[in-house]
Amino acid sequence: MIVASLLLILVAVVLLVVGLTGGSSVLLAASIAASLLAAVALVVGARQAAATRAAAARVDPDPSGEHLPPAGRVPWDAAELPAGPDIPAQRVSSTIGADDPGWRQPPGSPAAKADPPAGAAGETATPLDEPPALRVSPADAALVAELDAEVQVVDGRPRYHLSDCPHLYGREAEPLPVAEAVRLGFTPCARCAPDDALLADARPL
Repeated sequence: MIVASLLLILVAVVLLVVGLTGGSSVLLAASIAASLLAAVALVVGARQAAATRAAAARVDPDPSGEHLPPAGRVPWDAAELPAGPDIPAQRVSSTIGADDPGWRQPPGSPAAKADPPAGAAGETATPLDEPPALRVSPADAALVAELDAEVQVVDGRPRYHLSDCPHLYGREAEPLPVAEAVRLGFTPCARCAPDDALLADARPL
């Protein structure tokens, strides 16, 4: 169709020249008609060529036979993702309904780890100026754990003391039943030896 349109354009030009030269209106009209036919043939030929290319693309969109995904995308079946390591979930035990020990927590005790007191935040080890723990036999420790006598404890310190212990000078201490102090994880001070004094007072004369 494109070749035919070119021929019609050539014929229209020739008729136009001859018509203008000879002054023939018939030839001028024929030139106009040939020009219109050439335009129609050109449009039809262009549409046929576009339709042919579209049909060829639908029949074989990828001549190489490899269907590649669009740039930047990875097909779902291209590769299996490696299974990552299982990350264990951290379970936090609830404190609802549990006895609140308040701020009287020695560093490192289980209760302190669950709910650290405000005054002992950041303390994870025994302070350097803290006296050592008193060595007590298991039997004496069990007896002390049943006593109601009061001892003194200091916020953020792991020992319990007698009221006249030199270690309490200049420190704010709070009285606490020795049974509760033992239950909370406090240990006896080796400097004032509260277990020895309490057991001596508890033993009958």
